[in-house]
Amino acid sequence: MPPILSIQLYSLRNLGGLDAQLDAATQAGFTAVETIGSHLNDPKALKAALERRQLRAPSGHVGMTMLRSELQRTADAAIEAGISQLFMPALPPEERGGDADAWRRVGAELGEMAVRLKERGIELGYHNHNWEMTPFENGEYPLDCLFKGADGSPLTWQADIAWIARGGEEPKTWLAKYAPLLVSAHVKDQAPAGQNEDEDGWCDVGAGILPWRELWETAHSHGARLMVVEHDNPKDPAGFAARSFAYLKELR
Repeated sequence: MPPILSIQLYSLRNLGGLDAQLDAATQAGFTAVETIGSHLNDPKALKAALERRQLRAPSGHVGMTMLRSELQRTADAAIEAGISQLFMPALPPEERGGDADAWRRVGAELGEMAVRLKERGIELGYHNHNWEMTPFENGEYPLDCLFKGADGSPLTWQADIAWIARGGEEPKTWLAKYAPLLVSAHVKDQAPAGQNEDEDGWCDVGAGILPWRELWETAHSHGARLMVVEHDNPKDPAGFAARSFAYLKELR
């Protein structure tokens, strides 16, 4: 079965509120979206807005602070909105520079949350950036330590492939290494060096330097059943969504 193609609504945030974001996703051709934490503040409204457009939200991003302080409310909201996968997208900035033990403790904490959420029928996963790709002096990587800390738990992984590449690592190596944990991947592209600097160096999917024809198949074959289009800072969010969808529709 082919993976679900979705779009992270963070990419469309500058278009306005939820309705504008969902309209742009629909007009681009998407039938699924990935939410951010604030969308769960009113799950009834989120569900209604999705249903009006015949959209679904199989997944959402939820920050560590929200998980730590409102785990049960977050689970209730996700269930009401029809979300079955949650991904923690980034540690608070002050926690990203921790040592190996600190990363293992974070992994254990997320693993415990994953156990509790699984009891409610929700998967919890971790979403990487590039800072997990800088090894410690002993050769361990923060991402390795986090997954070691969560060992034995149902914690999953949403691989942000472009951030792995920007961190100086080979995405295919990491996708193979943690295939047992991989359930989702973020699909975004990196512009050639010196281009799109006003967009933080990102670009439309298929217009950059990442070999997405190969990476799509690699991610899917290693377990990603949800592929989520993203651009962290697009100048033209609606155009980005439409052009990326068109490229991926042809690729698929």
